[in-house]
Amino acid sequence: MAKYVDGFVLVIPKNKVAAYRKMASMGAKIWRKYGALEYKECMLEDAKPKGIVLTFPKLTKAKPSETVWFSFAVYKSRKHRDQVNKKVMAYWATLDMKDMPFDMKRMSFGGFNVEVEA
Repeated sequence: MAKYVDGFVLVIPKNKVAAYRKMASMGAKIWRKYGALEYKECMLEDAKPKGIVLTFPKLTKAKPSETVWFSFAVYKSRKHRDQVNKKVMAYWATLDMKDMPFDMKRMSFGGFNVEVEA
């Protein structure tokens, strides 16, 4: 089965990790409710893997007081992703999102075709 993945890279201040986890847990439920096959939120643990020059902290210009998260949602196809995200965005639009636990301007996002799957 062909699949499609939305990937996000976020920089979260360490003092806002609990607030982000709470928001992410709600987000996971909403994405799954509206049809995402999988939804994962991952906090960087190995910030300096041996032999890697461009690490996520360098790439995102994360400060020592920040941590990097990689998040992703899996869908059947891009069309399915678009259908799910339309519903998810309509849901989020009903909420007061003024106190986000991260800077939206430092979030990276992209949609990816799954090319290899084990």
